[in-house]
Amino acid sequence: MADFIRARSAEQKEQRLNEIKGAVRRQFAERPYHEITLTTIAEELGWSRANLYKYVSTKEEVFLLLAADECRAYFDALLAALPEGCGLSPATIAEVWAGIANAHQEYFRLGDLLSTIIETNVGVERLAEFKRCYYDCVGTMRERLPQIADIAPERVEPLLLAIYYHAVGLVSTCWKNPLVTEALGVIGVERPAIDFRIEMGDFIGMCLEHYLRS
Repeated sequence: MADFIRARSAEQKEQRLNEIKGAVRRQFAERPYHEITLTTIAEELGWSRANLYKYVSTKEEVFLLLAADECRAYFDALLAALPEGCGLSPATIAEVWAGIANAHQEYFRLGDLLSTIIETNVGVERLAEFKRCYYDCVGTMRERLPQIADIAPERVEPLLLAIYYHAVGLVSTCWKNPLVTEALGVIGVERPAIDFRIEMGDFIGMCLEHYLRS
């Protein structure tokens, strides 16, 4: 087991949390959620579970931290790609947005677990911090989107949620769960190929038509 040195400063604690998130991110890319445990996380890091408990109490806390990182990255990418005064048409906005969604599928894959599993097994302080991050991002989008498209500020969050929940459902269908693949093989059903980006582009285009002022 690798030598473990407990963090003695805020910077060192942040470094330890980044190491933990990195381990979970790698595991989540390769295996289903239920196969990831505090034990598998500690083993990858070369830590004991007792040392891991110095930073997180449950694996859901780690996944909530990952969700916050992915949330910020997704919205930062949207804001960078849709600058104030860009003058893009709704069709182009939909295409750009779909590309960003495609590049941030991890955000939506985490969303498939967020409300039903992750948010039910974390402390209120960590959850409040995550919610603050999300609503800060929504607030920024509420200011930005009306500057580049004919949409009322109060309709921005419903638009964001419609796109988010569709992406969450779509990405879970695209994710190759080995158990689902095996079950479909047993009943002789071939899973259809789905292009996440194309499907999202079509859906975002429809949402813009609905939420933009006529």
